Amino acid sequence: MAQHLPLDELSTVIARIQGLLLTEEKVTTAVRILAQAAKESVPGTIGAGVSLLDSRGRRTSSGYTDGIVSRADATQYECGEGPCLTAWAAEEPVLVRDLGKESRWPAWRKAVRGLPVLSVVSAPLMAGRESLGALKLYAATPDVYDKSSAALLQLFAAPAATLLAHIQASEAPHRMTEVLQASLYSRDLVNRACGVLMERYGMTHEAALQRLMKLARDENAALQHVSERVLAGTLPAGA
Repeated sequence: MAQHLPLDELSTVIARIQGLLLTEEKVTTAVRILAQAAKESVPGTIGAGVSLLDSRGRRTSSGYTDGIVSRADATQYECGEGPCLTAWAAEEPVLVRDLGKESRWPAWRKAVRGLPVLSVVSAPLMAGRESLGALKLYAATPDVYDKSSAALLQLFAAPAATLLAHIQASEAPHRMTEVLQASLYSRDLVNRACGVLMERYGMTHEAALQRLMKLARDENAALQHVSERVLAGTLPAGA
């Protein structure tokens, strides 16, 4: 049966996560603290974690406390269904008292049949009107979670979602800068390689670029990689 986490302890956990904003830690650090605190809040829980979107827009598990969370979550992403994905999409808590008696998510239930997962509770991470992901708890025995567990998880999820949104927003400019730098570096490599070919073969910039692109296609390699080889002088003679 779920036990309520004392409000002073919950406040301490949230304060620790807020402190990450000052130290500019990554999202994974924040969710690791969050997941561990959530796991410890309900006796019988064998693992906790958070489902989020990664930088490529793929669903991924972050800050999970135990390997079982990663495995149970991975099957949800593969099957395209499961309690955490439902909580995320429906934007409301999902409670599974006994997976053996469930009729929802047939593909996922079959996929996790060999895992020690019989109870699940998941709450969406709502930042304003946006659902960022889901916080979840797994247990190896039935009837570990009840409605109070879902309510408790929401106490964690609500402020945590707001904080995660702020952290992600603060990281976004850095990510964009890194992408821009990589793009500029790649473009510079290609232009320099074109210059080498123009001087070597007396061709135009457009012709040099077309040759680089043909080399990249022939070698099934990235244009940047071929350009690096041109500059290093490691392409075959006549290339």
